[in-house]
Amino acid sequence: MHLSAAARLWGPPGLLLTLVLHPTLCVSSHRDYCVLGAGPAGLQMASFLQRAGRDYVVFERASAPGSFFTRYPRHRKLISINKRYTGKANAEFNLRHDWNSLLSHDPRLLFRHYSRAYFPDAGDMVRYLGDFADRLGLHVLYNTTITHVTLDKDQRAWNGHYFILIDQKGHTYQCSVLLVATGVSVPNQVDFPGSEYAEGYESVSVDPGDFVGQNVLILGRGNSAFETAENILGVTNFIHMLSRSRVRLSWATHYVGDLRAINNGLLDTYQLKSLDGLLESDLTDLAIVKDHEGRFHITLKFFLEETSANQSADAIPLPQDDNDNFAMRVAYDRVIRCLGWRFDFSIFNQSLRLSSGSEFSKKYPLIRASYESKGSRGLFILGTASHSVDYRKSAGGFIHGFRYTVRAVHRLLEHRHHGVAWPSTELPITQLTNAIIRRVNEASGLYQMFSVLADVILLKENASAFEYLEEFPMQMLAQLETLTGRPARHGLFVVNMEYGKNFSGPDKDVFFYDRSVGHTEDAWLSNFLHPVIYFYRRLPTGGEVPPRTVAPAAAHGHPPRRGRLPDRLDRARGTHPAPAALPGELSGHRPAELLRRVLFPVHPDAPEAAPVLPAGVPENAGAHGHREPAAAWRGEWAPAGLCHHGRAPGGQQPAAWGTRARRSPPVSGASTPIP
Repeated sequence: MHLSAAARLWGPPGLLLTLVLHPTLCVSSHRDYCVLGAGPAGLQMASFLQRAGRDYVVFERASAPGSFFTRYPRHRKLISINKRYTGKANAEFNLRHDWNSLLSHDPRLLFRHYSRAYFPDAGDMVRYLGDFADRLGLHVLYNTTITHVTLDKDQRAWNGHYFILIDQKGHTYQCSVLLVATGVSVPNQVDFPGSEYAEGYESVSVDPGDFVGQNVLILGRGNSAFETAENILGVTNFIHMLSRSRVRLSWATHYVGDLRAINNGLLDTYQLKSLDGLLESDLTDLAIVKDHEGRFHITLKFFLEETSANQSADAIPLPQDDNDNFAMRVAYDRVIRCLGWRFDFSIFNQSLRLSSGSEFSKKYPLIRASYESKGSRGLFILGTASHSVDYRKSAGGFIHGFRYTVRAVHRLLEHRHHGVAWPSTELPITQLTNAIIRRVNEASGLYQMFSVLADVILLKENASAFEYLEEFPMQMLAQLETLTGRPARHGLFVVNMEYGKNFSGPDKDVFFYDRSVGHTEDAWLSNFLHPVIYFYRRLPTGGEVPPRTVAPAAAHGHPPRRGRLPDRLDRARGTHPAPAALPGELSGHRPAELLRRVLFPVHPDAPEAAPVLPAGVPENAGAHGHREPAAAWRGEWAPAGLCHHGRAPGGQQPAAWGTRARRSPPVSGASTPIP
């Protein structure tokens, strides 16, 4: 290790002097992989590294895994559902509704064995993570706080440099790949006059008895704010909640980080004429003034700036002096700050370039869609801190989402550093229908990481067979061959899960009359999560595929109509690959005909008009999955309905189809979720 070169990069004053005074620090323990944090994401990565037989270590500052959950949430009830019963024996399907378990091959390590509660206690998560680490024999160094991380350039290293880590005792460690799973742990604070009077969510009392008969102002409008309000709702005089943004309800946005119904009791009391209230304002425009009785008033910073410094707080004008705002006439006894969390950048040297200084990158590190740092090759961000990839879009900031993104990162590392190609299954083309339908109906990774992780189907020469790759980061599609070691030379399908374009919005009625779609021909109109299939003649070119190009905001170019499947997609001939681009014996067919033949393969001894249907599809199903009325609503599985779906990743114009995997009667207001 070129320690002298690394020392020049180390920022804190006196660190080089410390090295001189303590020469033992120069002795470094090397690992191929270092993982920071023994929370859910860190342990999940450790389990994959352990199973692959890799050289790794996990650093954890506490004496046991899951230290975050020993303190948070403050009122101890998790909002991640623990659905113990689904009526299914399929383990993969059941994970769709298990938001707490990590991935492992040990059936004892399912969270349903640790709590019977639908919304479990945080202590159960601590116990679960401890057993996960112990039973799998994961290599964790407890009571080890990494205080500084920097780079040591060395051409012999995997990525052209080593990562140098220093702990609280001055011990140094060296690794080739650094995997950061420390979460977001620094409370967000807004600096405004009087902000020092606010108590933080992280330290405020959780005893309702401390709030009896008080007027309380809560700053913030997320789950921590409503969780705090729910705890004291029955003992306060009133609670006001102030934030610059509107309330976003998770059942309306489909984003699990928005306000969950379990915590929204204050919305009832507000809307049903009780004393509680919601206020909207930018905190940076406000000021908190403390009067002579020690109570707090909200005013505008403008008024405070115009007031002479030698005037008493009681002489400062308040908004209600000019505006009859009854709700804010009474002073507050307590002000509580519940503004969320951000990533702790303090231990990382600036040479790692984890943050650009923009507002968004102050909350999350700058990373690529592959979860690798944009500033340092070989540094990956895992878990909650990686949520910048799909913030407010998917579930990557939560256990039920990032357990799959962590697995994707491990697969990328296996190929990059150990020559192990991305896992795949090769099957004859006649099995493609069943392969797609099985994944659409069962897969948890596709279901939870919708629009982020997608299955990729690589066609073989002459479309005689295919390789099926599961849960690849779809924004990295242009680099699929490099990242997976799998060639894509004869065309490929991308299977993704997406919500409808009207699924949420501040002025949307998510319970609108026609939200349920009962016909495969209209599947692309569904507001609910549904599979969409894209066909590529070749991989898109360029770097990362821009986000959201897979699910364009604009309406579909030309809605499908009843009739022959090929006619539906080939109306806009210029938007699809030329017939010569299609593989082998299918090259004489148009793109829609290709997919029809792949999804509904023709038996060699049967006429082309009589395709062999997959198992479970009724005999009267046509090429596009439509059934006659007599058998229309029996609930059988049907082939995917297909429709053109606009531009796909990379700006290309592939053939793309929205699908629904199950038929259900077109009952107004009924949900038709994929089972």
